[in-house]
Amino acid sequence: MDGMKLIMITLFIVATILIVVVLNIIQSYKNKKLKQIIEKLEVEKNKIDSTPIAPELSKIESFLKNEKLEVMYNNWKERLDNIKNVQIPKLTDMLIETDYSLNQMNYRATLFKLAKLEMEMYKVKENAEFLLEEIKEITTSEEKNRAIITNLKAKYRELFQKFNDTKNEYGEIEKSIVLQFENIAKRFEEFETFMENNEYSEVTQIIKAIDTMLKHMEIVIGEVPVIVLTATSILPKKIKEVEETYKQLTESGYPLDYLNVEYNISEANKKINDVMDRLKVLNLEDSLFELKVLIDYFDSLFNDFEKEKLSRNLYEEANTNFKNRLDKMNNLLEEIFTQLEDIKKVYNLSPKDIELLNEVYASLKELNNDYQVLISHTGNNTFPYSKLTKEMENLVLRLSTIEDHLDNSLDAIGSMKEDEVRARQQLDEVRFILKDSKSKLRDYNLPVIPKLYYIELNEASAAIKEIVKELNKKPITISVLNTRVDTARDLVLKLYNTTKEMLKTAMFAEMAIVYGNRYRSNIEELDKNLTYSEILFYKGEYQKSLELTINALNRVEPGIYDKLLNLYSTEKQ
Repeated sequence: MDGMKLIMITLFIVATILIVVVLNIIQSYKNKKLKQIIEKLEVEKNKIDSTPIAPELSKIESFLKNEKLEVMYNNWKERLDNIKNVQIPKLTDMLIETDYSLNQMNYRATLFKLAKLEMEMYKVKENAEFLLEEIKEITTSEEKNRAIITNLKAKYRELFQKFNDTKNEYGEIEKSIVLQFENIAKRFEEFETFMENNEYSEVTQIIKAIDTMLKHMEIVIGEVPVIVLTATSILPKKIKEVEETYKQLTESGYPLDYLNVEYNISEANKKINDVMDRLKVLNLEDSLFELKVLIDYFDSLFNDFEKEKLSRNLYEEANTNFKNRLDKMNNLLEEIFTQLEDIKKVYNLSPKDIELLNEVYASLKELNNDYQVLISHTGNNTFPYSKLTKEMENLVLRLSTIEDHLDNSLDAIGSMKEDEVRARQQLDEVRFILKDSKSKLRDYNLPVIPKLYYIELNEASAAIKEIVKELNKKPITISVLNTRVDTARDLVLKLYNTTKEMLKTAMFAEMAIVYGNRYRSNIEELDKNLTYSEILFYKGEYQKSLELTINALNRVEPGIYDKLLNLYSTEKQ
């Protein structure tokens, strides 16, 4: 039992000794680490104390030539004295106090003082570095500013040379640009004056001003020629062309008030004048954009003009066709109702059939009234042709519906006489179309008429003869007659379209060859192609001639097809 107690006592003593040793080791490590921090801060303090502020400040003494710099010098000297005589000694005292606390093993106080010391050290370091930077900004400013101003002078000379090389492109703005270059030159002179007087704070502002002015001048030199050309040449020409076109169209009866052309031209001229006024003081803000908007507007006007021309052609053509169809429908219904009593007796019409005819008659009467309203609007130039064309399309759709209803009614009635009358009317129509096709062909003296055309002509003529033959038969077989009429109409319309297309192609091909003659003497390959095109033309192969000519001309003058198409359209008008 005594042995056991002895062992326990021995273990307790050993454990106590171990704890004491470990605590001493930890305390020694902690003391060493804190000591290293204090030593590092002391080194940092010495670095701050050795900051070369005084040598830099002494450099300024050699060029103290103005009151402003002297005030700055005195301020810097006071701040340096404060750092040397107040702030650094304070750091020294704080280091001593912190080291004392550590030696007393008062770790809590040591850590607190270390935190305050680090904050104060950072503050003093920042004060010293900021002061040194302020002083260096003056002591090194001459070399730095000279380097900057040298680059700016090179840029100035480059811009001035570019301006001199293209003076004629600036128009009346030339004087304003010259004055601005003179202003920049005066700023360079001011720079030299301030440098001589060591007014370095003013020099910085001068450099910034020169840099800003040169950047603006770079934009001016690049954009002013484009603005001047657009505002004084391109846009005025477009405006004049728009005015002339607008005048021609209005005198020709085109209702164009909805486009507000005159007002917009007036506003465009005001905007151009405003751009030029601002340009005289070299204010280029949004000028290119505003001029681009005007160009786009006037280009769109030409599109509107062309749209109205096309709409008028479409309207007049649709009006002619519609009136012919309407007259035929009126005549047909009038004839039906004139003979309606006889038809009732012969064909024993039902009340439903009569009702269908009355509905068609009422719809046709309403259509006639609406058509007269449209014609009155056409005569007083109230609406643009684009709107009139849409209205005409609606009338055409209604007429087609009425025609369909009438056809259905006549089908229900089974009137042979109606079919005969319609056949005779269509016979006159196809004869007229055939005659018109021959007339168009005679108006344009083609060198050769293709064999295919004669084939179509013979087919159309033969088909018309078949209609006459069926009409002369007694009794008339309506189904056969309708087939003959449809066949003749299709063949005559086919011939008419062939005539129009052939004449258009021939005229266009001839125009293209004539246009290409201007390049013949200079381009051998083009001359060969045009010669071959002429051969094809005189052989009657007009489409091949046109394609060859357009392809050849397109190599010389890209986009020639659209140009010739515009010329062709103008001549046709």
